[in-house]
Amino acid sequence: MEVLSSRILIRPADLESSLRFYRDVLGLAVYREFGPPEHPGVVFFLGQGLLEVSGRSDIGPVGPVRIWLQVRDLRAEHERLAALGAVITREPRREFWGLDEMWIADPDGVPIVLVEVPADHPLRRDLR
Repeated sequence: MEVLSSRILIRPADLESSLRFYRDVLGLAVYREFGPPEHPGVVFFLGQGLLEVSGRSDIGPVGPVRIWLQVRDLRAEHERLAALGAVITREPRREFWGLDEMWIADPDGVPIVLVEVPADHPLRRDLR
């Protein structure tokens, strides 16, 4: 298989609430918007990937979907997101595998892991 493009798709219960969360709370940049004004779809930049928030689901999130986002400063994001009223499901902490992580949830309860790679972590070392 030759993959030319990819993205994560979210079909929220409340489209407007989810668009506000990803755009205004997380602060993701918009890649493109599509569809009619009464039912817009928005594709956000997600680091090296894309996240599409569009359509509607009456049954909420399905399956074991998680979104993993690496950030530069986890403590600063914790303060910013808490001030904006984001649902923080797990406070920032160092995991036994060495990454600093915090968990939040989007308006439909989709878990989002925010990760900071510490300066001394092996992921930051070039072993070539």
